[in-house]
Amino acid sequence: MNIWLVLAIVAVVVLVILVVMYVVGRRMQKKQKAQQEQMESMAQTVTMLVIDKKRMKMKDAGFPKIVMDQIPKRANVSKVPIVKAKIGPKITPLLCDELIFDQVPVKAEIKATVSGIYITSIKNLRNVAPPEEKKGFLNKLRKKSVEATRK
Repeated sequence: MNIWLVLAIVAVVVLVILVVMYVVGRRMQKKQKAQQEQMESMAQTVTMLVIDKKRMKMKDAGFPKIVMDQIPKRANVSKVPIVKAKIGPKITPLLCDELIFDQVPVKAEIKATVSGIYITSIKNLRNVAPPEEKKGFLNKLRKKSVEATRK
């Protein structure tokens, strides 16, 4: 009889954990949707000359102190796609969307949609051959996860 009581308690605990995860997931989806709408409303089309692109830590990218203060601590540790571009007379580090990072050409002029310090899409490529898509298991998984969060 003690086994059934233990199994019932475990089942209740698992059920509570699943309900909590569902509620938290729905809230996070609503926040992400609101942030996406805000980014789309702030978007501008900018012509830029891409100087360099790398995956690096945020603290190594050369962002201003004001930007670094607003970034969560866990984002400082992880590597993110960074594009260094010349916009007008100024060289600026920009964050890039994971989906379009492989499409960004180096040492070429592009017209891109920028929202703050975040490149969301590429509108026009000048005299640039389309890049070859990298094949590999990790790239496929990364692309699937990013596409799943977009939906």
